[in-house]
Amino acid sequence: MWLGPEEVLVANALWVTERANPFFVLQRRRGHGKGGGLTGLLVGTLDVVLDSSARVAPYRILHQTQDSQVYWTVACGSSRKEITKHWEWLENNLLQTLSIFDNEEDITTFVKGKIHGIIAEENKNLQPQGDEDPGKFKEAELKMRKQFGMPEGEKLVNYYSCSYWKGRVPRQGWLYLTVNHLCFYSFLLGKEVSLVVQWVDVTRLEKNATLLFPESIRVDTRDQELFFSMFLNIGETFKLMEQLANLAMRQLLDSEGFLEDKALPRPTRPHRHISALKRDLDARAKNECYRATFRLPRDERLDGHTSCTLWTPFNKLHIPGQMFISSNYICFASKEEDACHLIIPLREVTIVEKADSSSVLPSPLSISTKSKMTFLFANLKDRDFLVQKISDFLQKMPSKQPGGSSGGRKANTVDPAPERSAAPPEASDQPASPSTPLGGCQSSSAQEAPTASQGLLKLFQGNSPVEDLGAKGAKEKMKEESWNIHFFEYGRGVCMYRTARTRELVLKGIPESLRGELWLLFSGAWNEMVTHPGYYAELVEKSTGKYSLATEEIERDLHRSMPEHPAFQNELGIAALRRVLTAYAFRNPTIGYCQAMNIVTSVLLLYGSEEEAFWLLVALCERMLPDYYNTRVVGALVDQGIFEELTRDFLPQLSEKMQDLGVISSISLSWFLTLFLSVMPFESAVVIVDCFFYEGIKVILQVALAILDANMEQLLGCSDEGEAMTVLGRYLDNVVNKQSVSPPIPHLHALLTSGDDPPTEVDIFDLLKVSYEKFSSLRAEDIEQMRFKQRLKVIQSLEDTAKRSVVRAIPGDIGFSIEELEDLYVVFKAKHLASQYWGGSRPTAVRRDPSLPYLEQYRIDASQFRELFASLTPWACGAHTPVLAGRMFRLLDENKDSLINFKEFVTGMSGMYHGDLTEKLKALYKLHLPPALSPEEAESALEATHYFTEDSSSEEALRQEEQEGGGNEDIQEKRGEEKGTSPPDYRHYLRMWAKEKEVQKETIKDLPKMNQEQFIELCKTLYNMFSEDPMEQDLYHAIATVASLLLRIGEVGKKFSAQPGRKSRDGAPEEGEPPAPDPVQDPAPELQPPAAGDPQAKAGGDTHLGKAPHESQVVGDGGGGEGRGSPSQLLSDDETKDDMSMSSYSVVSTGSLQCEDLADDTVLVGAEARSPPAPTRCGGTVDTDWCISFEQILASILTESVLVNFFEKRVDIGLKIKDQKKVERQFSTSSDLEQSGVSG
Repeated sequence: MWLGPEEVLVANALWVTERANPFFVLQRRRGHGKGGGLTGLLVGTLDVVLDSSARVAPYRILHQTQDSQVYWTVACGSSRKEITKHWEWLENNLLQTLSIFDNEEDITTFVKGKIHGIIAEENKNLQPQGDEDPGKFKEAELKMRKQFGMPEGEKLVNYYSCSYWKGRVPRQGWLYLTVNHLCFYSFLLGKEVSLVVQWVDVTRLEKNATLLFPESIRVDTRDQELFFSMFLNIGETFKLMEQLANLAMRQLLDSEGFLEDKALPRPTRPHRHISALKRDLDARAKNECYRATFRLPRDERLDGHTSCTLWTPFNKLHIPGQMFISSNYICFASKEEDACHLIIPLREVTIVEKADSSSVLPSPLSISTKSKMTFLFANLKDRDFLVQKISDFLQKMPSKQPGGSSGGRKANTVDPAPERSAAPPEASDQPASPSTPLGGCQSSSAQEAPTASQGLLKLFQGNSPVEDLGAKGAKEKMKEESWNIHFFEYGRGVCMYRTARTRELVLKGIPESLRGELWLLFSGAWNEMVTHPGYYAELVEKSTGKYSLATEEIERDLHRSMPEHPAFQNELGIAALRRVLTAYAFRNPTIGYCQAMNIVTSVLLLYGSEEEAFWLLVALCERMLPDYYNTRVVGALVDQGIFEELTRDFLPQLSEKMQDLGVISSISLSWFLTLFLSVMPFESAVVIVDCFFYEGIKVILQVALAILDANMEQLLGCSDEGEAMTVLGRYLDNVVNKQSVSPPIPHLHALLTSGDDPPTEVDIFDLLKVSYEKFSSLRAEDIEQMRFKQRLKVIQSLEDTAKRSVVRAIPGDIGFSIEELEDLYVVFKAKHLASQYWGGSRPTAVRRDPSLPYLEQYRIDASQFRELFASLTPWACGAHTPVLAGRMFRLLDENKDSLINFKEFVTGMSGMYHGDLTEKLKALYKLHLPPALSPEEAESALEATHYFTEDSSSEEALRQEEQEGGGNEDIQEKRGEEKGTSPPDYRHYLRMWAKEKEVQKETIKDLPKMNQEQFIELCKTLYNMFSEDPMEQDLYHAIATVASLLLRIGEVGKKFSAQPGRKSRDGAPEEGEPPAPDPVQDPAPELQPPAAGDPQAKAGGDTHLGKAPHESQVVGDGGGGEGRGSPSQLLSDDETKDDMSMSSYSVVSTGSLQCEDLADDTVLVGAEARSPPAPTRCGGTVDTDWCISFEQILASILTESVLVNFFEKRVDIGLKIKDQKKVERQFSTSSDLEQSGVSG
């Protein structure tokens, strides 16, 4: 690359001059390339240790003038090729011009100007990409790409100096963190260490300190443990590694590759050492934290934050904390965790003004909302900028919020006066009033059943006043009063001050009348509902009447959702539940529907309208319980892992017992997925849900630990899992809510756990109190940290399960061992993932669907297959290998979607590695017939290939495919799958599996004949195949003999069958194509379509079998039933007999002939078959009637022992797989020898 000219004072220190002219010098860095001795070793080591490798490319060009001692760098290069290109450009374009100048200063000025011009021109082309990475970083990225062979698409995020521990020896070097890989490079005194680890392979990533290793980062994959230490900033490095590993896990989970965030604000001055990607990842981390803290919608982006104080009227204090600003919200979080949280949606803001500064209140800012609340912030550092920012965001807000724009719908909910401090009883904010207009809107879109326009509990509980309920009613009234006082002091609705007092009230239980409203507020669902008016009604309309696998499951589970509650014993409740679940499945097809969603949603419907229940479900599934309800319940498994870890930390004596009994995995899924709703009496579980919406998953974990703690003695005495489950089930059934005003609902589990003596009742509020007292040290940040660690474990174990399932689905006759299949799967998956990283436009880069069967999830395209084939095939054909790979791909791609799955891939590999000589030759033979042979390789095959692909759905083609076996039966199923929009159900896969089980074994009689064109291609492949073999000469001689023999056999056979065969082929009614006049294009339309798509080709081919007489019987039978117009039918019996005997004779007798006897007839062969170079097609000399069968080729090859040995030789695929997936390359370079020589 060209460099802005910089002065160099000592031109030859650490550099060797390789080329020079009067104005320029080309130099190579000592220690790079061959030679260099001890100095070179030291320079190489220094370069790596001191980071000069990021700055110093191994080649450079300096500008010099004769009398000056100052040199100027003008270019550098990472390879000789690159630097030579620059050198030649300078010689061709500048040398003549420079010789005209008289003054040396002018020469230097001209050169500098010219180089700056070139750089500016290059940068101009790069501008649109928004490339802003600093120069030093760019060089490090180039170095990384060259060092580890990474493609252009692999972006470096950051690099750090550190040590890698090889055994007990630390190797100082550089750690490069890219989007998809972790790479390390070290070069110390001739010893080179180069590591590449894919993030998707990482199974464990943690920061630890041991006696052996100082504070270090441990990275585990399935087959190695790596330790890195001596970082300048280990915290930053680890955080970045964690983010990258998390992105990789996300990719394995749902194929969501890394996309650079284009919406991020660009810095005015890019930081010298920070890449755009690093900034992007930092911003993502901050955004996630911001959204999680304030429960904001998923698309909200943090713009900035600043420290300030907030005046809190309820306790007359200025509370220090941070103000956060994003495009739709202003939020505040106090430094003390529980002191105060505040969320002000900009849609609610009416006035933002700067108040007068004073010594007590420096630079204050007051923000007023529609609900007549005013918030006073002070101690703002850059108040003017902040006010400008807020006013910019306010201008971008839609001119009228839903209250005005949607014709009065929800007017009373968007600009309510619920937060007015003076009027606490006004409950117009949420469920009380939004329910009425919402209900009207929904019922218009879904007429088939009455719509739940308010909480079902209100409809089904009767309207008995609270006063009639005695002590319970009085308690409920007190709760309501407490909340009303809270609203009076702290505000009501979204802009409420949330403090420790709010949490206390939540823990005491939310009154029934306020539950729906507060759930919406605390979960953040209210914000999404208000900003998406009419969204739910639209979804209901779109999803009504649509059928999918999700809707089928929903229908099955509708009547199992809280059947004991009166609200779900009639069509109103059931229909509401159906609409909410179906609308959500339609909104988020990746989740669709998962069991347990029905139970949670039915409870949400009891306390809110349908629309409110829908948005609460969105908040649960997409934000509060991430990945819980996807097809593999990953989120719940992750939190189960956290629960096990917490049990070890808090209840060590019980932990081991629980592991032995295997109880935790059984209990935690049902506890977490349904938030205790399915295992505890409803009125008790709903109190836990209250706390969950305020505190998040932390509460669920605390309560689970408290339950185990309360039952510790009994659990320690249990002898098996069943007994432990009974103990816990009994305990949970008797967790009661004595304050509940709802009529008690019988809990189904109670029937299973009745014992001799009635168990003691536990009050839910006591249980909650204990859980907070004993386990309140749990923090949200710690849980997120643990989630990351467990996610690695869970997703990798799911990947291992997928691998085992795929390997089990491979038929037993494939020939590879289980270990080899697993290794092949790893290599295959890595290739698929590579397309996700770098193959933006490739078909495989299309989002992977995790709901597909494991076998179909990972697929590769032709170019990826070519790379795998080249590194794994035992048939290395040099430059011809890609051609052979292309043919193999076409042969394996049965459904013609340009992608192959693992089973098809293994089938292809097995054909080359396993089976006897016949099987291997059969695989090779098939590679030289359509569909494997492509039109590019034989011009004459062009029409035939078109014919084949067009006709591939015809009856004959399908009949042929059925007979060829090898799993082709599922081709129609696959086609159906491609065309259909809804995913196939399990019965489809059962049918496919049943069909695969009854695959017929293909015999060599089923193989079509080969024409001369195809035979020449086969010879070409064989010639290339032997070029790297130790027995090369013998093999060449053998194949020349066999080729001559086969060409002669074809000639002899033609005399007896050419005419009748010609007639049948030309006039075959299936083709309807006139013979092409050009002899070069003639053979294909005649010979190839039958070979590929028409079964009669088999019969025609079989009449030439050079085999014992008993085989002719089989052929005759086959010919009789195999399609019309086949040669065997057109020939009389006598002719058939003659043809048979003649073919037999020609194999035997010509086999015993010397090749010289045939030379005068075989014009075509003379130059081709004998000479090692690959034969070329001779235009018009290709014989249209010539053809040969597989048996004849087999019989001829059997006459040459050297060929038999070649094909029967066993090759170990394990070694090839190892080479393919080798990630650690450690070797001593040639300088190592020189070093030992020097030391000697």
